Amino acid sequence: MFTQSEENYLKAIFHLEQEGEAGVATSNLSEQLQAKAASVTEMIKKLADKNLVDYQKYYGVRLTENGRKQALNIVRKHRLWELFLAEHLGFKWDEVHEVAEQLEHIKSEKLIDSIDKLLGYPKNDPHGDPIPDKNGNLEKKNKSLLSKCKPGDSGVIIGVKDTSSSFLQYLDKQHIAIGTKFTIQHKEPFDGLLDIDINTKQLKMSHKMAANLYVETNESSS
Repeated sequence: MFTQSEENYLKAIFHLEQEGEAGVATSNLSEQLQAKAASVTEMIKKLADKNLVDYQKYYGVRLTENGRKQALNIVRKHRLWELFLAEHLGFKWDEVHEVAEQLEHIKSEKLIDSIDKLLGYPKNDPHGDPIPDKNGNLEKKNKSLLSKCKPGDSGVIIGVKDTSSSFLQYLDKQHIAIGTKFTIQHKEPFDGLLDIDINTKQLKMSHKMAANLYVETNESSS
């Protein structure tokens, strides 16, 4: 059994590792969790004592095999709760994250397994993120950021990097969602501004917006 704070740290380290950090810097953890450096250092020591993380001063923090297993379980619960809230309780995709942050700490495995079964053992949450299965297997997607695409590229939006309510609400206003198809007509070399065909209409999309959308191009899916 772990405390809510310990679970939050494990999940935060997992997400930072997924972004490509070979060893997660304590400063990045501090920023992610909005915690003081001293508090982060103290928690890392506690997690290391429980064989959940490996910490080396100049190489950052890494999850151990056991730590990764626990983190995946937390991520699984969070993403299943998000989907349950969206599909069965009428929550919008910009509302589910904050509630799931609270529900993910419920310990009952029977409850989570029942929700998984009720939902039909789903592969993805409302934001397009993969849901780990009960054994901790996580499906890897062949995805890239829309901002990395070139003129002529086409494909489908499969996820969002920024899950803040403000960004998701902005996507709703633009009628952009998971599964939306796109084709890039032009990319401005100076600032990355895109002229993009989306939802059968042309839209000018900023680099910032495109850098927060995960896509699968027709080339990568073939």
